[in-house]
Amino acid sequence: MPRHISLDLIRDAAASIYPVVVRTPLVRLPVPDDTPLARVGGADLYLKLETLQSIGSFKIRGAVNAIRQLTSDELARGVWTVSAGNAAQGVALAARTRGAACSVMVMDTAPLTKLAAIERLGARLVKASYDECWQAVETHASDRMEGVFIHPFDDDRFIAGNATAGLEILEDLPDVDAVVAPIGGGGLIAGIGSALQALKPDASIFAAEPATAAPLAASLRAGAASRFPEWKASFVDGAGGKAVLPSMWPLLSTLVTDLIVVSLDEVAQAMRIVAERARIVSEGAAACAVAAALTGRAGQGKIVAVVSGGNIDLARFAALTTNDA
Repeated sequence: MPRHISLDLIRDAAASIYPVVVRTPLVRLPVPDDTPLARVGGADLYLKLETLQSIGSFKIRGAVNAIRQLTSDELARGVWTVSAGNAAQGVALAARTRGAACSVMVMDTAPLTKLAAIERLGARLVKASYDECWQAVETHASDRMEGVFIHPFDDDRFIAGNATAGLEILEDLPDVDAVVAPIGGGGLIAGIGSALQALKPDASIFAAEPATAAPLAASLRAGAASRFPEWKASFVDGAGGKAVLPSMWPLLSTLVTDLIVVSLDEVAQAMRIVAERARIVSEGAAACAVAAALTGRAGQGKIVAVVSGGNIDLARFAALTTNDA
């Protein structure tokens, strides 16, 4: 079935979310001479710094837009979500601003930094295995949770909120040629892609996945939403996954120009480059987008890499960026 996130939905989100959401900047990243992108020539790389959101991640955009539309009866029931950490923080903060209780089914691979942040926002944690969390993502339900389910990506309201980042990119860089964004469930790239398709359809949209978790790559090869049987957990906990949801495939298959798969070593190198040259701490998923852009496969011109979040344990970040991992 066709699925479409309209410009009206995106602009409605933009008119409502900024009391909580930060309008984040674009900064230019000096590209190292030894990267493939530098050898391509004629390319300027910009970073969309979603690390500067109050929760350190873009997820606050979708969470605020979804929860602001709940009825008073729904808010009274409380809300819950499932997350590796960033969506949980977004939903917890958005719920708190509306006076609603929040519970989170959180993956047991989530870093301590994210777990502590979720608890600081007043949410109740329910730890679960990756497989149990993914089942809740696929079925939109769990018998262990109560209240209104806020899906972390497969929700038009959430996607429209994420799409406001696309509007900001176009306001700051109207002649953007390509945007590279990490893909986990697909809510970020579907949102940004919807905004660009409506306002600058000649701009390319590239998805970035780690080689250890690349279900979109498998889906594009198969021409249908597919699973990735070789999935392995890694520090890139907010990108990739075990499968592309069939309900997300109509958006992803029409909005994504191409996919760039990168190695974990390339992601760690991108984390180091962003830290050295932009003084920004980026988590694995965010650096996945930068790593993909640095491959040069996004082409020439003005390229934006969406630095989707910065929530990573500092000890782990230090190890990855000093070659001690």
